[in-house]
Amino acid sequence: MADTDRRPDAAEALIRSLYAEHGRALLAYATRLTGDRAAAEDVVQETLVRAWKHADDLVAGKGSVRGWLLTVARNLVTDRARARAVRPAEVAEVEDRPPVEGDHSESVVNTMVVLDALDQVSAEHREVLVQLYYRGRTVTEAAKELGLPPGTVKSRSYYALRALRTVMAGPEAEVSR
Repeated sequence: MADTDRRPDAAEALIRSLYAEHGRALLAYATRLTGDRAAAEDVVQETLVRAWKHADDLVAGKGSVRGWLLTVARNLVTDRARARAVRPAEVAEVEDRPPVEGDHSESVVNTMVVLDALDQVSAEHREVLVQLYYRGRTVTEAAKELGLPPGTVKSRSYYALRALRTVMAGPEAEVSR
């Protein structure tokens, strides 16, 4: 039986002394390798567990203790990177929610209300509004299409919008002048 098997306190004391002497350097090295402090702390912990399991080899004085610790840490980081490369990336859990579907009923109702209101304004006003808003023409293009001067199209669109607002507001609303 090995000396450390008979005395578990001796192995624990060895690990404490290794951590006191090499812990900071080991953590710095592991942090540089992983780029993550928490992962580096896990690597240091696992390195010290392996040192505890191989305490006899470390006590026997075969080679540099720090070199052995750094090699174990590097191998652990390499093993973790290989394991991550093999597994698919983990994703966070997503709450079960029904898919968002747009309700187009409001736009249908709005279109019906506007079309009804357009039927209630004068033909001149309706023509200008259709050219500008439904066909997306500029004032110049609408003027050319309607055979009117651009200034007339501008003033008709102003008064057509006022008339449309009045119709849509209902009989109880008044148009302020």
